[in-house]
Amino acid sequence: MIKSLLIANRGEIACRIIRTARAMGIRTVAVYSDADAKALHVRQADEAVHIGPSPARESYLVGAKIIVAAKATGAEAIHPGYGFLSENAEFAQSVIDAGLVWVGPAPASITAMGLKDAAKTLMAAAGVPVTPGYMGAEQSPAHLAAEAGKIGYPVLIKAVAGGGGKGMRLVEAPGDFADALASCQREASSSFGNAHVLIEKYIQRPRHIEVQVFGDTHGNIVHLFERDCSLQRRHQKVIEEAPAPGMDAATREELCCAAILAAKAVNYVGAGTIEFIADTSEREDGGSGLRADRIWFMEMNTRLQVEHPVTEEITGVDLVEWQLRVASGEALPKRQDELSINGWAMEARLYAEDPAKGFLPSTGILSGFFLDDEVARIETGVGRGSEISPFYDPMIAKIVAKGSTRAEAIDRLAFSCDDVLTWPVRNNAGFLSASLRHPEFQSGEIDTGFISREMEGLVAGAEISDCLLTAAAVNIFLKGGGSRGAFDRDDEDAAGEPWRDLLGLRLNAPDQTTIWMLADGKMRSGDVKGNQAGAGSFLTHTDVGMVIVDRGWPHLFGLPRYVGTAAGTATGAILSPMPGKIIAVEVAQGQPVTKGQKLLTLEAMKMEHTLTAPFDGTVAELNAAAGQQVQVEALLARIEPAVPAETA
Repeated sequence: MIKSLLIANRGEIACRIIRTARAMGIRTVAVYSDADAKALHVRQADEAVHIGPSPARESYLVGAKIIVAAKATGAEAIHPGYGFLSENAEFAQSVIDAGLVWVGPAPASITAMGLKDAAKTLMAAAGVPVTPGYMGAEQSPAHLAAEAGKIGYPVLIKAVAGGGGKGMRLVEAPGDFADALASCQREASSSFGNAHVLIEKYIQRPRHIEVQVFGDTHGNIVHLFERDCSLQRRHQKVIEEAPAPGMDAATREELCCAAILAAKAVNYVGAGTIEFIADTSEREDGGSGLRADRIWFMEMNTRLQVEHPVTEEITGVDLVEWQLRVASGEALPKRQDELSINGWAMEARLYAEDPAKGFLPSTGILSGFFLDDEVARIETGVGRGSEISPFYDPMIAKIVAKGSTRAEAIDRLAFSCDDVLTWPVRNNAGFLSASLRHPEFQSGEIDTGFISREMEGLVAGAEISDCLLTAAAVNIFLKGGGSRGAFDRDDEDAAGEPWRDLLGLRLNAPDQTTIWMLADGKMRSGDVKGNQAGAGSFLTHTDVGMVIVDRGWPHLFGLPRYVGTAAGTATGAILSPMPGKIIAVEVAQGQPVTKGQKLLTLEAMKMEHTLTAPFDGTVAELNAAAGQQVQVEALLARIEPAVPAETA
C-alpha cells in the first residue's frame, strides 16, 4: 500500500482525498499557490509545499514543480484530483518516469480518449453505439458543410480537443454553417491549440447519462451504475443524481455493458466515466424515459468526476479508496455481482456567483459561512474566514443528499440549499433550490435545455417578497427595543451564527408600526402588526446590516437610524466585486444621482463591469479614479440615500 501521497490539486477535491488517505493511514502532502497559502487543504494535509504564484498556469499547471515537491517531501505517489493536470497524458508519463506512482489510468488510455473524434472511432470499432456524425480528417469548410447536409440539420460542431462547453456550436440551418464553423475553429484554436472539429447530429431533447467504471491491473473491470447529469447551464453541470430517473433494468444493463466495452477497449485502469447522450424526443408517451436504442457514446473522462459522491452514496463505496488500492497494485475490492443500488442520491454544485445578475462571479472573504451538514454531505475546501479568489473555479462546495426515494433526496437537498450562507460572497443556492422544487424537475422529465427554458422563474426568488419585508420589519422592531414576546436572540448570533427558525415568529406589537428600511439597496417599507408572523430560513447580523436568507436567496436589510453610521454607509456602498482596473468614472463627489445611473466602469476577469447607483441619492464619497487598480470589496463610492418625503 502507498504510504505517502501528494495531491496535485486544491480546494474541495484535495480535502476529499486527504480525508480518505488519512483514514487509510497514508501521509498526505498538499501543494499551494500564493492565493491558497491559508487554504483549508493546506491546513488539513500533513505537509504542504508552495509551488508558485496565484495564476494556475504558474503553479497548479506546472507539472515539473509538482514532481519536484513530491521528491522533496518523500511522497511515493501523486493523485491529480480532477481538472488541472488530471487528464494530461504527458504529465502522467512524467510522474511515472520520475519513479512515482500515478494514481490514475495509463497515459496511453488518457491519450486514446483525449480527442473526441479518435475516441468515437475507437468506440465504434469496439461495438459501442456512437452518435451519428462525421469524424474524418478532411477539414475544408466545403467538405464539412457537405457532411453536415448528409447528417441532417440541426447539427452540432464540436472541437475534437474541447471540453467544458468550449469549442461547440449549434447550427440549425445550412445558411448558418459557415459562420458557426469559423467561430468554433477560432475558439478551439485559442483554447486548445487545435482547430480540428467533428460534426454530430444535434439531439433535440437530450439527457446526459454517464456510467462510472473502474478497472485494476489484474484485468478486472466493473461498473458502478449510472448518473444523470442533465441539469446543465451552458454545458456545465449543475445538479447530478444517481440512479437516472426513468431508467428501467433492461436499459441499464445494456448501457452499463456498453460502458464496460468502452473501458476494455483502452485497457482501462482506475476510475473513469463513460458519458452518453440520450435522445428522449421520440417517445410515444411524450415522457423523458430512456430507450437503449437511442443512447449513444459521447466521450470518456479519464479521471475521478466532480459528481462521484452520488455514486458513493448509492453503492456504499469510497471511490478514492479504490483509486489508492488499485494504484498500489491491489485487485478491485468488489466483483460486479457484489455491487448494487441502494436508495437515491443528488448533488448540487454551490458556486460563488449571482444568478440574479447573469451569474456574475463573486469573490471575497467569507465573514459569514454556514452549510448544514446534518441533513446533507458537504464537500468543501473553504470555511469561515476563507477567501474566494478570482483565480480558480468558483465552486464553494458540493451539497450531497441521499434518500430512500428520489422525492426524499430532492426534499433533503432543497432543504439544505435553503440554509446556505456565504456572506458577503453571493452564491447560487436560491437558484438550486428553485430548480429542485420545479415540477418538471420533480417529475424527472427534464433534458439539458431545462434551465435555459425556465431561467426567468428560477431566479424569481431573488426579488424581495412582501412576506420577507414583514420579516425584516419584525426583526428590526425587535432589535430596536420593541416587545420580544416569547422570542429572543441568543449569544451565538453575536458571533456570526445564524438565528434560525424565523417561520412562525410572533410578537406582541402595537396595532401597526411601519418601518422604512434599505432592502438590497432599495428603500422599502414593512408593516409590523400584532401577532404578525415572520418569514425566511434564518437571519444573521453582520457589520453591514441584517441578512435574511429566504430559500437560499440572501437579502441585506439596514436602516440608517436603526443600524448606525457604519452599517448605513455600507448599505449605500459601491464595492469592487473583484480585483480589477477602473477604466471610467462618470460622477463627482457631492453629485445627485438617480437609481440605475452609471457611476463607474471596472475591468476585471477580461470583462467590463458597470457599477450603478442602487437608489436615488447623493455621491457622499468617491474613492475611484480612471486607471486605478483596486482590490476585491474596495469601497469605490458611497451613495447617501434620499429619504422619502413621508419619512422626513
